[in-house]
Amino acid sequence: MMRISLAEAANAVHGKLIHAAGAEEKNIQRVEMDSRLVEAGTLFVALSGGARDGHDFIPMAAKAGALAVLCEKDCMADLPAIVVEDSKAAMQRLAAYCRNKWQFPVIGVTGSVGKTSTKDMIASVLQQKYRTHATMGNYNNNLGVPLTIFAAPEDTQAAVVEMGMNHFGEMHLLSSIVRPDIAVISNIGIAHIENLGSREGILKAKCEIFDFMTEQGEAILLQDGDLLSTLKGKLKQHITWYGIAGETDVTAKDICPNGLLGTYFKLCADGKEIPVALPVAGIHMVQNALAAAAVGLKMGLTLEEIRTGLERFSLTKNRMDVIHGPITIINDTYNANPVSVMAALDVLGTVSGRKVAILGDMGELGEQAEALHYETGAHAAQAKADVVIAIGELAHAIYEGAKTAGAGEVYHYPSQELLWEDLNKLLQKGDTVLVKASHAMALEKTVEKIQGVEEK
Repeated sequence: MMRISLAEAANAVHGKLIHAAGAEEKNIQRVEMDSRLVEAGTLFVALSGGARDGHDFIPMAAKAGALAVLCEKDCMADLPAIVVEDSKAAMQRLAAYCRNKWQFPVIGVTGSVGKTSTKDMIASVLQQKYRTHATMGNYNNNLGVPLTIFAAPEDTQAAVVEMGMNHFGEMHLLSSIVRPDIAVISNIGIAHIENLGSREGILKAKCEIFDFMTEQGEAILLQDGDLLSTLKGKLKQHITWYGIAGETDVTAKDICPNGLLGTYFKLCADGKEIPVALPVAGIHMVQNALAAAAVGLKMGLTLEEIRTGLERFSLTKNRMDVIHGPITIINDTYNANPVSVMAALDVLGTVSGRKVAILGDMGELGEQAEALHYETGAHAAQAKADVVIAIGELAHAIYEGAKTAGAGEVYHYPSQELLWEDLNKLLQKGDTVLVKASHAMALEKTVEKIQGVEEK
């Protein structure tokens, strides 16, 4: 974190600094809202309004060595306090203040599907030339983005910030904090359609990422997306288009899948081309790689440096994470929506041997939930899954879709715990098993159970 004193922080958030005699000019080393992560030099943010009031944990933070607390009331703790009306809003304001002091480029990444993988690929590419700070995991909401800002080391030369939302106005807020110099939108799908009404609504909400960009900023957009392509001529910022369909600024040709080992393709840009061995599978991952390449080119990297970054890329845990063993597991349990599930099923369809799809409920689909689950089940059959196992209440429509479309074996379980009782009967050595559902389903537990099956 850059050097910011308590007095400077208090002024930045319009707060009142109390109990700080002699500590006003001490620098904050880090910012945390979880008291268990507090150490010496930390500004602890006491959030209210949740299941547990952060103010109750101020004594614990003080005991752990916190430098000060950002809070909404004087808790009489034995440490300095910055008192504000709203701790959450003040934390966001402080993050925006820190970002405004940065002298290096900031890349904001959003999209309905693939934003975490795209963010990770961009970071891997930029690390070939710059000391790059990137969002850890999926800290992409109105709390995670500020924490990402605070966590940037002092010697950072470029930052890649993932930005997520599920309601109108949320991306506007994040854009006010991040103020991206380069904005990447990976696609417009149907995630969060329950809250945003339509794909056109999703596009409008995603485009809030441009609200705090200057006209000198750069938009990097997927031309393969039908809705994103409607932005041609409508943005103040210059647009770099990437994709694999039609003529684009950054594209790929001679795409050759290599099963679960990855994908070979030729990266084409600026009238040049270079072969790339991407270590992850799926056409959608090639599209993400093109976004990363477009960012790399804007940041002055050579095609050779970009290739190195792409070939060194590794996925975030539980995202198309291939676990090899007697049963090969594609662990994609972190989250799901119909577009990402269908893409994962397409990857499953490329492998040899018996293919099993374990698919669970997908959230925030609103009135279209049943139809979209049904379509996902039908796609599982079309992707040649030999066995389709649907888990959850909504997933019964996956079962119906797969069964109607002619999948060989189709099962439905109301819960994953009931499935566990039958795993030994359903799975065989040599199977490749895709496990995917919304995060709330916690199907990573089923992945662990499958690994237990392997050990028997």
